Amino acid sequence: MALVMEEFDEDKVKVPFGTKHLDAAMCFPASATDVHTAVILTHGAGGDMNFKHLVSLAQALASNGFLCFRFTCKGLNLAYKVKAYRAVWDFLKSLQKFTIKHIFVGGRSMGCRAAAALARQLSDDSQDAVQGVICLSFPLHPPAQTHAHRQRSEDLRGLPEHLPVLCVSGTEDIMCDRVLFEGTVEEMKAKVEVFWLKGGSHGLAVKGRSEDSVLDEVNLQVMTWMSKQGT
Repeated sequence: MALVMEEFDEDKVKVPFGTKHLDAAMCFPASATDVHTAVILTHGAGGDMNFKHLVSLAQALASNGFLCFRFTCKGLNLAYKVKAYRAVWDFLKSLQKFTIKHIFVGGRSMGCRAAAALARQLSDDSQDAVQGVICLSFPLHPPAQTHAHRQRSEDLRGLPEHLPVLCVSGTEDIMCDRVLFEGTVEEMKAKVEVFWLKGGSHGLAVKGRSEDSVLDEVNLQVMTWMSKQGT
């Protein structure tokens, strides 16, 4: 599968969140009169929705017929981030501009932990609520603290059987021991596909390779996986 890069538009959005608002951006195909599948993405503990990896993936998604909704949530508390994610989910479902039928949730590092936690909550309410989960650099444990992997992976392991999950991690990620993560995947009930980026760090940087070439490879993995989900 090759990425087809078509024209896309992007709108900046303010998502109501309690007494505040979350900054968000909606990237979508320029030529489409309607889009039925959306992907929500958010960043890790540092940065914001304009982190280059998220922007690159959002543009690739929009260029291939999907709506991508990414948002900023600066809180480092996971429960707070999950609440923010739920607010974005509710906002997206209420959009009048598109008829969204399928929603994937995902993110980078702590952002994908929040996505997995939300998917687990929503799946308890409705079996077909979430179409799939995209985990970029899942933070299985803090650096040199592998004992935390059980607690960190609780929501991943709690995802239901019907839910497809894509995990993209670097083989040199100091926050995701490969042996421990593969053991976690074996315990998961959900249908998991793991792509190991050779030489990739937690930031998915690879020595000797340009950032753009790595991003293109990661984006292609996401698109290929999504095409298998019947979208």
